[in-house]
Amino acid sequence: MTRIIGGLAGGVRLHVPLRGTRPTSERVREALFGALDARSLCDGARVLDLYAGSGALGLEAASRGAESVVLVERDRAAAKVAQRNAESVARSGAAHAIVEQVAVAQYLHRSGRRFDLVFIDPPYDLPGDELASTLADLAPLLQHPAVVVVEQARRAGPLDLPGDLEVERTRDYGDTTLHFLATTGEPGDR
Repeated sequence: MTRIIGGLAGGVRLHVPLRGTRPTSERVREALFGALDARSLCDGARVLDLYAGSGALGLEAASRGAESVVLVERDRAAAKVAQRNAESVARSGAAHAIVEQVAVAQYLHRSGRRFDLVFIDPPYDLPGDELASTLADLAPLLQHPAVVVVEQARRAGPLDLPGDLEVERTRDYGDTTLHFLATTGEPGDR
């Protein structure tokens, strides 16, 4: 069972797609949101959750005070599950997440929105060059400052980052690695 850990919707159960996704474990989500909450990064944030699956990461941010949340999930069945979860979380008074059933690259190329906090949790077998392309396409959509959290298999190795992003820190949790990335430069640069 997956559930929202904290905030307005704390305890709300989330449905998980029957196939094709790998939900972030509760232990990893607790550590991730503990780090984000310590810096008040969810409060008032404009959040983007790429490769959203059930939407658990973006919806956790909504529960913790995000201003807006967009969940991007290509798979039709998973997008329907994410929509159902978004409605459950919104009933608790959290921001209602928008679910975009589209490929990540397509969304990034057509979106005119800007984001403060981004979660990228691709399939563990996503090739490194595809993830690098996603990060490069994402960079122009980031506010400054912004934080991007990338979840990967521990064995995946280092990220290939565009010049607009740098690794702030990396944490391992079993076979999962979280990379916390930050925008580079000064706030007026964007």
